[in-house]
Amino acid sequence: MPQGPAISTISSMADVWDAYRDEIDGVEHQVRKNLDSSVTLVNTVAAHILSSGGKRVRPLLLLLSARLCGYVGREHHQLGSLVEFIHTATLLHDDVVDDADIRRGRQTARKVWGNQISILVGDYLYSKAMALVVEFRSQGINEVLAEACTKMAEGEVLQLYYNGNPSMPESDYVKIVEHKTAGLIAAACRMGAILAEASEEKQTALFRFGQYIGIAFQVADDTLDYNADGERLGKTLGQDLRQGKATLPLLHLLAHCGEEDRSMIKDRMETRTLNEGDLARILALMRDCGSLTYAMEQARTYIAAAKHELEAFEDSTARRALTVAADYMITRDR
Repeated sequence: MPQGPAISTISSMADVWDAYRDEIDGVEHQVRKNLDSSVTLVNTVAAHILSSGGKRVRPLLLLLSARLCGYVGREHHQLGSLVEFIHTATLLHDDVVDDADIRRGRQTARKVWGNQISILVGDYLYSKAMALVVEFRSQGINEVLAEACTKMAEGEVLQLYYNGNPSMPESDYVKIVEHKTAGLIAAACRMGAILAEASEEKQTALFRFGQYIGIAFQVADDTLDYNADGERLGKTLGQDLRQGKATLPLLHLLAHCGEEDRSMIKDRMETRTLNEGDLARILALMRDCGSLTYAMEQARTYIAAAKHELEAFEDSTARRALTVAADYMITRDR
């Protein structure tokens, strides 16, 4: 099967989506086909979030990784749909943990049907994905996906452990991001390589590629929480701080601001109280201390490391598409 247009025509994410539209449509077909519960409400709730505008980035990375390693079949459509099921399950659970009312401009499932239904449908999607993945009869794929699910749960627990705690080390922040966000992205890339029966070296390179861009993705998203552009993109400024979450920009600020400001920030984080005056002060401090710049520099460093992993592969449409996708992870409209 052709990889898409000539390499030279892949220069933007729009080019990538256009080149692999048939591939993504194959994933969408499998997503719809797999929503076959005999309990209608399960399908309705799952469809509510699956159809809410997600860009299917994780399945796309799996598809591109498989093609990069020479895969010519179509089973990656089904595998991509299972990755999307697991990602969707995490969103259903996260919205309950965060008491979120809006996601992607729509009411969350928990807001429409309640927390219990959201949790149980998330459990269903996890279970359905794990039941269908065994049909691939691949121990490697089973292990990678199971490990990703384990790490995501650990990352969520570690984040909750540090909730409201401004003394979290930066290393633990990275660990949370690596487990909670980057784990499934890295697994998707590695599973594409496994499906193509690529060498262990190439599987590992793609796993690291996914891990690095996953970390960069979350760091950039956390930075947007304190960026004025967040208002244009529909993101409430300071929401992480209001929820007691210490992300990289805030950790940098706490390490570089004065004691009086540090005490104020810690108090607001611990008590979950933040007025507009406090937020304006914190945003000004972040600009003065270079906290947003620092965080985005870290994100770009991870993207550079990810691109380095692609040097193990010959130039191709898929490799160019993965390079463009890596940049997209920190420049996209979130």
